[in-house]
Amino acid sequence: MKKTFAIGGVHPHDSKLSRQSAVEELPLPETVAISMAQHLGAPATPIVAVGDKVLVGQLIAEPSGFVSAPVHSSVSGTVKAIEPRADLAGNPVPHVVIEVEGDAWLPEIDRTPNFVGDMTLSAEQILARIKEAGIVGLGGAAFPTHIKLSPPPGKKAEVLILNGTECEPYLTSDDHIMRDRPDEIAMGAQIMMKALGVGRCYIGIEENKPEAIKAMRIAAIRFGGLEVVRLKKKYPQGGEKQLIDAIIGRRVPSLGLPIDTGAVVQNVGTALAVYEAVQKHKPLIDNMITVTGRCLPVQKNFLVRIGTPFSKLLEAVGGIPENAAKIISGGPMMGKAISNLEATTVKASSAVLVLTEKETKRRPEGPCIRCGKCADACPMGLQPFLLYKLAKMNRPDEMEQEKVFDCIECGCCLYTCPAGIPLLDLIRIGKADVMKIMRSRKK
Repeated sequence: MKKTFAIGGVHPHDSKLSRQSAVEELPLPETVAISMAQHLGAPATPIVAVGDKVLVGQLIAEPSGFVSAPVHSSVSGTVKAIEPRADLAGNPVPHVVIEVEGDAWLPEIDRTPNFVGDMTLSAEQILARIKEAGIVGLGGAAFPTHIKLSPPPGKKAEVLILNGTECEPYLTSDDHIMRDRPDEIAMGAQIMMKALGVGRCYIGIEENKPEAIKAMRIAAIRFGGLEVVRLKKKYPQGGEKQLIDAIIGRRVPSLGLPIDTGAVVQNVGTALAVYEAVQKHKPLIDNMITVTGRCLPVQKNFLVRIGTPFSKLLEAVGGIPENAAKIISGGPMMGKAISNLEATTVKASSAVLVLTEKETKRRPEGPCIRCGKCADACPMGLQPFLLYKLAKMNRPDEMEQEKVFDCIECGCCLYTCPAGIPLLDLIRIGKADVMKIMRSRKK
């Protein structure tokens, strides 16, 4: 039986145009610029200097806070600069710029295709290796994985959930790694289960990925404690709160954390990265990125070294089409528009989506007709029409009372509104104001 979450959600068209595109390794660029702020929390601090020679996998930046992660070189070559560079949104962020010279790796990294199934490390040793490898969540927020696998005092994990939903339209990178590398993902799950001290892992995959479901079910048979759960196709099922509800039927409380339900959620891509870190000594230096869009002549899935300019990914599919109007990093629902194509990929990069003007044009805004569709679609049980009105009138206290802080900014309200009202735009602004007030109150 197919499962899904209980409240709200929408059904955008799949548009998995790159589903049958085999994964290719993107050629190395001449230069990479590796961001020091590619994880949630404090940016990493560079430990290399201009002129230093580095190898693939070498540590180039150390974490600078509790919530932070180390950064490693994705290429071999010479450090040419350590300087602020514009990120996707155009904001200046510290980067280490490396001129590529060959492709020499640290000798301790196992680059063979051989599967490594034996693992005798303790939970503490596993966490240390995950931390040293700079592994972060690859499902969106890029939260450092070693912290997520270490529940705070008073909280106990009961189950691990792997997120293989890939519910955003167009994206297919997770689908491909589940089809191509199921054993490594399953082993990564085993490693994280040991770190957490749990004996059960559910792998949630939506019904529109039958090959991935089959591959992961075969892999699950080889490993104890794993179960693949077939989910109904519904957005935003990849959200942690919605996935927990769909698989174990528990609701994350308002202002609560997933661990409050006894669940820890990790992306299937993170599970693969954990396997490579623990079993192969490979830090997080590359990831799978879908390059897609109906206006492109070809659809591709690339294995990309972190720090590669986005312009290189578009060059690899023939360049930017004349009728392209917007380029997005991620999916159409929660992705961010790219304002600077010389910005570079980060650990959590998942897709480059090219859209035409027709595909991006919003309906003319009309008056609210009180239909309630936005409230029906909200997966958090909020009332977007009311939050929008309060945000427009600058009434943050009332927005807080209406629990705007629970908004996950998924865009379901905007997607369903027949009047074309920019609900999410104003709610997002109002939510940011409310969160500032709440943080200042705590201080």
